[in-house]
Parts: sequence; structure tokens; C-alpha cells
Amino acid sequence: MYARILVAVDEGAHAAHAVTHAAGLAKRLSAALRIIHVVDMGLLPLGPELAIDIDAIAKARRAAGEKILVAAREAARAAGAEVETTLVETATPTQHVAAAIADEAASWPADVVVLGTHGRRVVERLLLGSVAEGVARRSTVPVLLVP
Repeated sequence: MYARILVAVDEGAHAAHAVTHAAGLAKRLSAALRIIHVVDMGLLPLGPELAIDIDAIAKARRAAGEKILVAAREAARAAGAEVETTLVETATPTQHVAAAIADEAASWPADVVVLGTHGRRVVERLLLGSVAEGVARRSTVPVLLVP
């Protein structure tokens, strides 16, 4: 069924549920499991009028992403799954996180993408968008949403 499972995580509790589910699936299927976290470099403040150290912000975002991956790796291992983790950065300032996840799924290549979903209300989804919906629209493989 699935030999390569990709799960994308952020700092939310819904991501922890996705990791637990993906790890259980990987263990039962003897599948490879890769956990990724996408650092969105497109949201860095730009412009000389902002006296902000952009490199320091990027470094802090990477460090936060690594912490998220460490916690996800520990949870997957606790569930009995072998796992690898990868920190992914958006490739361009305009690339959406969903596109980065779909690109990683295609290049690895994954058989399925597992994502946690937090069930935003309709208005919030319309205004803010949904990473899960974006991945589902872009992915060439099945996307499994875990509540």
C-alpha cells in the first residue's frame, strides 16, 4: 500500500496527532517515514526602513523548526517507527508552505502525505487559507488528514 510516508509538522497539537498516526501506519506497513517541517522564509520582513537583522530571524526560525522536528522524531520513535527528519525552507519569497510540502513529497518521493488539521471555521479558512487544502490541491499522491 504505502512504502514511503511523508508527514509535515508545525508546532500545533494537531501535528502531534499526525505524527502518531503516521508512525503507527509506518510501523504496521514497514514503511519509510520522513517527517518535515517547512520554514517559511517568505514572511521575513523586508526593506531598509526595518532595522531588523533578517539573518538572525531566519536563524531563529530554523532553530525553532529543528526543535519541532526533534519532538516529532521522539514521538515517532516512541510509537515504534524508524524515522528521518528534514528541515525544508520555502524556495522563494513567494512560495507557499503547501507548495514546499508538495514539492518535497514529489522529490523524496512519498506514496502518501500525512497532515494534521485543526478544523478552522469556514470564514477563517477563506481569509487565511489552509495548508492542508493547499497540499491536497498540489500533491500528486494521496493526502491523509488527521484531526
